[in-house]
Amino acid sequence: MAVLVTGGAGYIGSHMVWELLDAGEKVVVLDRLSTGFDWAVAPEAELVVGDVGDRDLVTRLIRDHGVDAVIHFAGSIVVPESVADPLAYYENNTCKTRTLIETAVRAGVPNFIFSSTAAVYGGAGLEPVREDARLAPESPYGLSKLMSEWMLRDAAAAYGLRYTALRYFNVAGADPKGRTGQSTPGATHLIKVASETALGKRPFMQVYGTDYATPDGTCIRDYIHVGDLVAAHRLALERLRAGGGNLVANCGYGHGYSVLEVIEAVRRVFGHDLDVRMGERRAGDAAAVVANSDLARAEFGWKPQRDDLDLIVTHALEWERILATKNSSRG
Repeated sequence: MAVLVTGGAGYIGSHMVWELLDAGEKVVVLDRLSTGFDWAVAPEAELVVGDVGDRDLVTRLIRDHGVDAVIHFAGSIVVPESVADPLAYYENNTCKTRTLIETAVRAGVPNFIFSSTAAVYGGAGLEPVREDARLAPESPYGLSKLMSEWMLRDAAAAYGLRYTALRYFNVAGADPKGRTGQSTPGATHLIKVASETALGKRPFMQVYGTDYATPDGTCIRDYIHVGDLVAAHRLALERLRAGGGNLVANCGYGHGYSVLEVIEAVRRVFGHDLDVRMGERRAGDAAAVVANSDLARAEFGWKPQRDDLDLIVTHALEWERILATKNSSRG
């Protein structure tokens, strides 16, 4: 048996590959390397450069490697970009996911885990949001993911595919062993941006909106360590293989931090100030989204180990230092 990880050269995907290998799994990575890096893929995994929308290629990988599970990360993730170019997001996130699901079904793959998002809820508010909350995406990104969830639901009912869709909140941090991290140039993740600013990789950073209906006027998010997130995927896979039913579950810690609180944590961990400038709101940003993850804890025994903002920031800063060394050696 093998696990096919799409987008496995990207941020979360590369952590997933290490998590699976550490658990003794055979892993095949499919990534077109549009935002990922070949060097981010663990050497024990097989990297195939290609597109998830390539039916023939995916069929061949499933057959040749005995794939019994697909973990699907490949996709576009920048909310403002999705507002500016929605059709590109529906093509890359929704249409190609449909093709991948169809290919998996036709090839007889029994298990499918999908990388979904808290953006399906829109502006859920300060209270932890449950999976049965109203679904009201405020961006094409969120809607593109929600449509993919609907396709999985319907494919499972029609063809017997077993699936888990994990809606995650704001992923941050890096592998504690320093093997991989968020490496995309120009990334928009807040902790990534703040860490780059602290280390002088950016001259300054901008806060987008200070007039939201939150205690300090800036957006609030539930920040989850990437290591805890990929552990949730591995546990979800174990549950599916053991015969568990279809599931949509949140992955978050159940409490949030504002943009200004995150910046203060970076200042605290780094030990110096950084240049922060206030700006206007960005299109598609919700005021606050915090997870209720009771379902994930109950259904597959997920027990987060790194629910600590300073620890998340510490690992992010450590990775930025490692990445600077990698870039220097390659340049």
